[in-house]
Formats: sequence, structure tokens, C-alpha cells
Amino acid sequence: MIDFSVILAGFGGQGILSAGKMAAEAALFEGKEVSWFPSYGPEMRGGTANCSVVISDEPIGSPVINDADVVICLNQPSAEKFEASLKPGGVLVIDSSLFKFAPTRTDITFIEMPASDIATELGNMAFATISMLGCLSKQTGCFSRASFESALYEVLPERRHKLIPGNLNAFDKGAEYAK
Repeated sequence: MIDFSVILAGFGGQGILSAGKMAAEAALFEGKEVSWFPSYGPEMRGGTANCSVVISDEPIGSPVINDADVVICLNQPSAEKFEASLKPGGVLVIDSSLFKFAPTRTDITFIEMPASDIATELGNMAFATISMLGCLSKQTGCFSRASFESALYEVLPERRHKLIPGNLNAFDKGAEYAK
């Protein structure tokens, strides 16, 4: 049985795959079974990128997500593509700093979050996806802030540990957008 599934999507270079890895690592710190499945085009930067994260109490049979609990999008093409992948009652989170989107579905929770504006305010564009993970955590409880902090020490190279306080600040600012 799958307990929780999330799709993160946007353009390459926006930190989509790294954010997915951080979410997966945070769930591992809580003793969960986790699958992290990246997908990207041949372009290093600017092409499409997405990843799926599955979190469960039991072994995961497949990383493929057909009905996501949450979809996080950093561009309009991704929102248009993955809105249909949400299960009824799911959550769609978009970076409203980068694009406007009107969901076609009424059976989902829609959160417009100015993630890139938050990142600009904090002085590091990498914090956009981190703030969206804060919203994800607060909205769903799929992993805690403490587990996320532990994951940062695991995922980030030691030379980047000085950025952890900023990452946590971005995480907290994103959590404020949960409904």
C-alpha cells in the first residue's frame, strides 16, 4: 500500500531533482520506505525535468505514480501536464512568481505560492524549491521539519552546509502557505 506520492516538475536547472531527493531523504529519516524516480530530457538546463517520490510504510513495488497526492510545479507546461495526475482531494502547488494558472479541476486543493519571490528575498534562487517543500511538509505531514534538516546534512556536500540555515528559513516561509 502506498501511503503518499508526490510529483515535482519544472525546467532543468530549477532544482526539481534535488528537491525530490531532499524530500525522499527526509522521509528515510522517519523510517519510511522511499522511491525517488527522476526524469529529464537530454538538455542539461532549460529542458523539462520532473521526479516522483513515493513514501510508504511498506516496500514499494513501483516508482511510477498514476494518482499523485501532491503535484508541485515550477512552470506552466508542467502544471498543464500533471494536473490530471492528481487523485481527487490531491494538492497542486505552483510557483505563482513565475506563471499564472487556473486549475480545470474543482476536486483538488490549489495553492499559489510565490516561491521564486521568496527565494529572491532570501538571496538564493535555489531556495524556491525548498520553500515549496516547506509547504508540502506542512500541508501533508509527509515528513517533518526536523527530518528535513537532517536530510540537508546528508544530501548537501559539506562545503554547502553553511547554506542550511537559509534552507531552513526558506522551508519555514513556504510552510506559511499551507492551507
